[in-house]
Amino acid sequence: MSDSFHYIGEPLLEFGDGQTAEDPHDGLALFGPAEKRTQMPDYVVIGSERGLALWRSWCEALNSPASCVDVLKHRAWPPYPGYEVAFGARWRSPIRELSVDAAELSTASRKADRHERAYAVANLYLAPLERIAKLDSRPALAVCVVPDEVYENCRPKSFVPMSKRSDADRPKEDIGMVKAMLKSRSIGQAGLFDFTDEAQALMSEVDDLQAALGHSPDFRRQLKARMMAHELPVQIIKESTLAITSQVRMGEKGTNPLSDRLWNFGTAAYYKCGAKPWKTPWAREGVCYVGIAYKLTEDGRQACCAAQMFLDSGDGLVFVGEFGPWYSRERGEFHLPPEKAEALLRGVIATYQEQDGRPLKEVFIHARSGIDADEFAGFQRACPEGVSLVAIRVRMDHRGGMRLYRFDDHPDVSKRGQHPVQRGVFWQRSRRFGLLFTNGFKSRLGTYDGFEVPVPLTITIQHGEADLLQVARDVLGLTKLNYNACQLGEGQPITVKYSERVGEILLANPGLPPNKWKPNFKYYA
Repeated sequence: MSDSFHYIGEPLLEFGDGQTAEDPHDGLALFGPAEKRTQMPDYVVIGSERGLALWRSWCEALNSPASCVDVLKHRAWPPYPGYEVAFGARWRSPIRELSVDAAELSTASRKADRHERAYAVANLYLAPLERIAKLDSRPALAVCVVPDEVYENCRPKSFVPMSKRSDADRPKEDIGMVKAMLKSRSIGQAGLFDFTDEAQALMSEVDDLQAALGHSPDFRRQLKARMMAHELPVQIIKESTLAITSQVRMGEKGTNPLSDRLWNFGTAAYYKCGAKPWKTPWAREGVCYVGIAYKLTEDGRQACCAAQMFLDSGDGLVFVGEFGPWYSRERGEFHLPPEKAEALLRGVIATYQEQDGRPLKEVFIHARSGIDADEFAGFQRACPEGVSLVAIRVRMDHRGGMRLYRFDDHPDVSKRGQHPVQRGVFWQRSRRFGLLFTNGFKSRLGTYDGFEVPVPLTITIQHGEADLLQVARDVLGLTKLNYNACQLGEGQPITVKYSERVGEILLANPGLPPNKWKPNFKYYA
């Protein structure tokens, strides 16, 4: 088959009263959300005194319109009409403001060890939740307002300079003793230590460090995972994001304007409170899309596996698989043995039947690593009779592959062909392989909103039979299902975009019992 080009176009989204629009901003402002609410549910907010004060002013901003002063920026950053206009219900104040001591947060976020930093900060945000157990109504969401210092210090690759560490003056002897006790425990030796107050304090430190090492050094992922035990989805937001300055309000260079921040937060909060802001009118009934997610443990010996399933309604579900040696360094890919692949998809289908109940017709599996023949055979055994199964490798072509530019008739011949191709162009190279440009010039914005030459997605049908052009349409549609932000579309479909994030959250709290893991995608977004 010779090369052929197709323009798929921007997929539509469905909003209130069945109305459709390309851009979520337009659809919400004109028609309201697809799933309407008469009022927003209860929620709690956790933060320092400064963070809580910022939150009160943010609540006022959420209920008021906002726009850039420069009308030329309105295409890129559409005006925000106020929460009630966009989402059909007024944004409410929290039922509880739970305060965290700012000094303790600062001290915890400046510990030398990255695991200790993330664990100590997460503990401070989790501690106040005991107070909500006595509330008459259970909150639907926890908003965590985080100081910028915590955000900067509590990421996996963050480094705190010696001069700023809160435990820099700790005696080296104590550090050596704690490490020795921890090493003894790791090989099953209780150790012979005296029971003085000093020794007991050191043992308490060992307990804390051992607990910290069992959790992710990423505060955001760890907090989301540990909140599941309280059955609370989390929206984490920096204090600087809530700060409403004239620069932010107008969208000056180097900042996102207030309108953009309100759109993004409003959309994410609406979804995490249990209702979808938009749906997928292009989706076919009885079809589900499954993204296989992997994440290596820090020692690189084990990998966790999970499946993200997205239905024709736009609902996202997560099924937690098993830990195992799924990564091959020789191939640089993750793969499951047939029996594990079968068990994973059986669990996904069982979850689908519990949550949806309609008969399945087709299952499309998306994976960055691809799926080999033995793995696919395992997936096939899990499929009910009559259900079509197709395995597709979907990944960004970052290795210097083909790039496209738009033709133009610039009078200077040397300057022709410098503009990126339009989003939605599909270059079909064969019956089972093609390049989909999910980034590029966007007609709704009147520009390309990126900085580099757009990188296409490579789409390969590895197993099963399907129309490649229809597969490309589905993949482009799935770039619009990220409810965590209000955007026209993203570069990757949600089935693979969040695969690492799901894996990180699964690793962030390995001690959580299986019955506490939540299948709803809002807990992972």
